[in-house]
Amino acid sequence: MSAPIIGLHHWFDSPPGRYLLAWEQACFDEAVVDIFGYHSLQLGVPLLDGLRANRMPYRWLALGQEVAQEVAGGASAAAQTPAEGAAAPQRQRQQAALLAEPVALPFAAASLDLIVLPHTLELSIDPHAALREVERVLMPEGRVVISGLNPTSLWGLRQRRARWYRHLGHGTPYLPEVGELIGYWRLRDWLRLLGFEVESTRFGCYRPAVRNAQWLERFGWMDALGEKWWPILGAAYFLVAVKRVHGMRLLNPAWRSSRQRAATTVPLANSTNSSKNGRGPRRHLDGQEPLASRPCGAGAASDPGGMRTMTAMNHNHRHGNTA
Repeated sequence: MSAPIIGLHHWFDSPPGRYLLAWEQACFDEAVVDIFGYHSLQLGVPLLDGLRANRMPYRWLALGQEVAQEVAGGASAAAQTPAEGAAAPQRQRQQAALLAEPVALPFAAASLDLIVLPHTLELSIDPHAALREVERVLMPEGRVVISGLNPTSLWGLRQRRARWYRHLGHGTPYLPEVGELIGYWRLRDWLRLLGFEVESTRFGCYRPAVRNAQWLERFGWMDALGEKWWPILGAAYFLVAVKRVHGMRLLNPAWRSSRQRAATTVPLANSTNSSKNGRGPRRHLDGQEPLASRPCGAGAASDPGGMRTMTAMNHNHRHGNTA
């Protein structure tokens, strides 16, 4: 990560930045509360705690080296000037567990159950490589939660206008100078190519691009109106994607296969050894026992002429004699 991250870090302490973080924090809390597993990771933006509502036993926050230095510098500056820190509300920053870049994560393949990316792809030097690294370390059926700025919004329109004004020699950008903003549909195509399935999507922050907190409060009615009438034009998007692995086969437990095997062998045992269940051997419709169940001499003793009659019938059938 490079210098644009510092600009985004300071921008989150402004009124529009706090408005955006409040909406994203509510989205993350709602999305990760029912995601179960053992290991989860958040990449970037320590001002936002994307895993605070999650119940996994192992949760980490990873920051780039430059971001960690900027966070430490901002904390020391706030401690030296308490009056300025009291003038603007400061968010509690998380303590980083490790230093890692999104394009090279120090985790084994298929070792994480959940990864949270708050504006991480926008700040990465190679967002597509960062997304491939996320796909590598995620387990099958693992989830990635992504939030980003929407270029097709009122905020994105003002940002493009400010960049055009800067070419003319005046004007300041409304949003921080990060890399290229990644559109929602472009990100969705990247996820599909990497084998992800988008599970849910939300857009938010429909208020106009103003810097004053009072004006942001006055336009609060636009959130409900924008969510109903122009949902895809929100200033930020939020999505949850699931890693799908094609061809994976779920193996049944050993106890289930043994029970199924026993259930299939019991009827065969009853049919072949029916004398054990008290029903006795099967009989024909005329009430006589089948020949297979009779003793060898039982048929001759009960019907001495039966075998001679069958022999005569076979002889007449061979020579064409009929009665």
